[in-house]
Amino acid sequence: MMKAIPRILMLALALGLTACAAPPPKPLYQWNGYQARLYEYFKNSGANAGEQITVLEAQLQRNDAARLASPPGLHGHLALLYSKVGNDAGARQHLEAERALFPESAASVDFLLKRPAATPAIPATPAIPATPAVPATPATAPQSRC
Repeated sequence: MMKAIPRILMLALALGLTACAAPPPKPLYQWNGYQARLYEYFKNSGANAGEQITVLEAQLQRNDAARLASPPGLHGHLALLYSKVGNDAGARQHLEAERALFPESAASVDFLLKRPAATPAIPATPAIPATPAVPATPATAPQSRC
């Protein structure tokens, strides 16, 4: 019986300490595979923009329904996707949502919103006609007057 008392005390102490342990903290943002989607988008050179829009919009709706915060960049990435498929209104809406949720992104979002939608990202350079080079020969080389 005397040998059982230290074991019982140790067990009671262990149970007492675990009962006081706090549950793990709730994550600040609900990522729901957003990082994997972002990786997939860049891995496939943006080939599946329409599919990504569907998945990420569904994630936003689930987060809103559960009152969970969406991660930074999700609205910005949706803006990129909408712009890629030609939906400028959707892109603008998500850029403004990104700026409202994350004020630290305001400078970047304002820069993107200032660009006209019809302006291409890289301006086309006009074709320059090639002119044949005429090599200087002793007969055609300019004569010096010195």
